[in-house]
Amino acid sequence: MKYDITIIGGGIVGLATALKLKELNPNLNIALLEKESSLSQHQTGNNSGVIHSGIYYKPGSLKALNCIKGYKMLLDLCDKESIKYEICGKLIVATSKKELPGLHDLFERAQLNGLKKVKKLQGEHIKEYEPNVAGIEALFVPYTGIVDFLEVSNKYAEIFTERYGGKIYLSHKVTDIINYDNHSEVITTKGNFQAKLVVNTAGLYSDKIARINRKDIQVRIIPFRGEYVELVKAKNYLVKNLVYPVPDLNFPFLGVHFTRMIKGGVEAGPNAVWAFKKEGYKKTDFNLKEFWEALSWKGFRKVMLQYWKMGLGEYYRSFSKNAHIRSLQRLVPDIKKQDIVKGGSGVRAQACDKDGGLIDDFLIVEDKYQFNVLNAPSPAATASLSIGETLGKSIIKRFS
Repeated sequence: MKYDITIIGGGIVGLATALKLKELNPNLNIALLEKESSLSQHQTGNNSGVIHSGIYYKPGSLKALNCIKGYKMLLDLCDKESIKYEICGKLIVATSKKELPGLHDLFERAQLNGLKKVKKLQGEHIKEYEPNVAGIEALFVPYTGIVDFLEVSNKYAEIFTERYGGKIYLSHKVTDIINYDNHSEVITTKGNFQAKLVVNTAGLYSDKIARINRKDIQVRIIPFRGEYVELVKAKNYLVKNLVYPVPDLNFPFLGVHFTRMIKGGVEAGPNAVWAFKKEGYKKTDFNLKEFWEALSWKGFRKVMLQYWKMGLGEYYRSFSKNAHIRSLQRLVPDIKKQDIVKGGSGVRAQACDKDGGLIDDFLIVEDKYQFNVLNAPSPAATASLSIGETLGKSIIKRFS
């Protein structure tokens, strides 16, 4: 089968890219390949559903620019397509004096990123927003919201196929890519696809797809499992909307937080533990080959040496309900052990470079044959339409 563009990966970024390419040039013949039997089963389908404002990201970074632009594009699409969402706002709470510099840095980032409505709150005013939250200072971020990103991604797929005539092939796992002078042949378990250009949005396997023909790729995807708990229904009143701790801006995780979900209920988490399998959603999941691929990457070994104390703390909280409760009680002191039940989990595809850096920004590597999206963690869902448009415009230039 011959196509102008073949996209590998049916998560929200791949679907948004397919949609935006068709919007930019409806005449392009585009196929999207997904190895699972349905779309968005991994990072997108296990997303906590937060519409991010862009407050965390370094001004001028791809994350900041695409999150803020993508936020507006996402809300416009939800309004147009009648997708339920809610802009409920969130608190970022400092519970100790040592967290105050980080909180103040976030406020400065908010201003630089154009989020002028972010408000500083002193301790007594925090309870006006979240009566059961303890803290000495906080930021109220009115832009943050909640949505079902699986519903969003399915809408992208519907528009791409039904309105623009794009093709989606499920249960097509890519096994090889062969480059010729003027096209590539994408080999799958159910057939081959000839394409003038390949777009790799394979998430947890994006590095593996990229390395088929690019042995010089200097990053590896390390899977980090995030485990959630949920508040029992009788205790949902303890959290009105979203409550976050002050994150370490040098580390690409936001810490254990509370999220009211668009379908009801409140979840808390996630932690961040190295998963011993790329799609390792359970503590017992293990794949020897994938385990060794991560461990043998010298960049990840450097990460382990640098952050071993933090890593042990994350594993301890993973196996100890008491430890998990204590981390939650820092923000909401009235939560008790009996107030939480096991929730779901997700696996984050985190790019790690050879020098031991956990890459914080989006990362796209391109060549004559292929565009590789090698790092697109949170806020990629919020930013998906902007990422898709950015990729789309670069790709369109190839066809002009």
